[in-house]
Amino acid sequence: MTTTARPRSEVEAEIKETLGIVPSLFERIPDDTLDHEWQLFARAELGETLIPNKYKELLMLAVHAQTHCRYCTLFHTEAAKLFGATDEEIQEAVHLAKHTVGWSTYLNGLREDEDRFATELAQIGEHLSA
Repeated sequence: MTTTARPRSEVEAEIKETLGIVPSLFERIPDDTLDHEWQLFARAELGETLIPNKYKELLMLAVHAQTHCRYCTLFHTEAAKLFGATDEEIQEAVHLAKHTVGWSTYLNGLREDEDRFATELAQIGEHLSA
């Protein structure tokens, strides 16, 4: 099934209306995929989803702090601020990323038994729910 993309000029006009400029990263996207990529970007990065935008940006910042992408880290830091995140919330998100990656490294490095881990997690959940 083939879908017809909107003309590049139309998509770029929408990008400019939304962002104030057409960032160079969009200028480099091929004509036949620009509309699709913009729609995904606008929905995931700017649109309201089930996760409120501030928390979504903090989450993506934490992910990209780990992937070491300077571009994404900068983007999501600034986007988080635009959606109301404080410097303290940004610091906490990055600290939590460091913390959770540390536990992942530890558990995977020890090759913890996954079935035992799942059983213990269920027991902890029952205890905390009580």
